[in-house]
Amino acid sequence: GTNAFGQLTPQTAKSPSEFIPAGYVIFVEIRGDLNKDNKEDYVFIIKGTDKNKFYKDEYRGELDRNRRGIIIAIKNQNNYELALDNRECFSSENEDGGVYFAPDLDASINKGNLILHYAHGRYGYWSYNFRYQNSDFELIGFDSSENHGPIVQRTTSINFMTKKILTKENIN
Repeated sequence: GTNAFGQLTPQTAKSPSEFIPAGYVIFVEIRGDLNKDNKEDYVFIIKGTDKNKFYKDEYRGELDRNRRGIIIAIKNQNNYELALDNRECFSSENEDGGVYFAPDLDASINKGNLILHYAHGRYGYWSYNFRYQNSDFELIGFDSSENHGPIVQRTTSINFMTKKILTKENIN
């Protein structure tokens, strides 16, 4: 892709931070092995810095409503390869959550897979599990928990590899 200044994003770089486009900052940096080669890969959750996307909230003051995105750099011999570049796929952390706060995004690497987890406090969570295969990040699993305060109403787990779904419902 191109950045805001029309410059082409490099496909390979000496340093993973070279993939961060102009006009974006690193919001979260995660390191781990995503392609099972025992080399450290990088996942950056990035955030735009456009001043026009700042918003004055009557209760919370000035909020940065720039969206967040993800950049993934895979280490090869001496360089990093750009494996994923999606600059707007996540909402701002300052969205209006209505009567409750907006869901909290957490990214991690677990057993070589990329986990994108949304925590929604007393309302539960939902989580996406991606594996790097076929030169892409494929969704292999989805988990969610629907809660009412401390009580779990329903959990769902989908394995897209085995095409199985497990739902547990609280019938009390």
